[in-house]
Amino acid sequence: MDQKGLVRAVAERTSLSREESADITRAVLEGLAGQLSEGEARRLATDLSGPLAEQLRAPRRRRKGAHPAGADDFIRQVSERTGLTDGDARAGTGAVLAALREALSEEDYRHLIGQLPAAYTALVEAAGRPGI
Repeated sequence: MDQKGLVRAVAERTSLSREESADITRAVLEGLAGQLSEGEARRLATDLSGPLAEQLRAPRRRRKGAHPAGADDFIRQVSERTGLTDGDARAGTGAVLAALREALSEEDYRHLIGQLPAAYTALVEAAGRPGI
């Protein structure tokens, strides 16, 4: 999936502008890069193109495993990075993850979401389908 497509999908699921959707997409991907294992971040980067893939290239870590953050803490971090309210950050995070669910193969999405706490799945479900 390319950056325009992902940002468009986020904007369609939220009341965020295109600029806010681009900001939250970038913040969520950068945040995910810090939570996923190196291998999973690389795997996700191969499914995305250009600038999106670059945002997932996490710096080398001492430990190679996943380091997931709780969903509420992650939402707070996304809100701080983007300047959006917690509610908009929650909706935007769910929209980014829902767009990834549609863009990735079922197996790749399962690998991604499997490294995150269960509350992230609830964010995806709350994001629903575009225009809903």
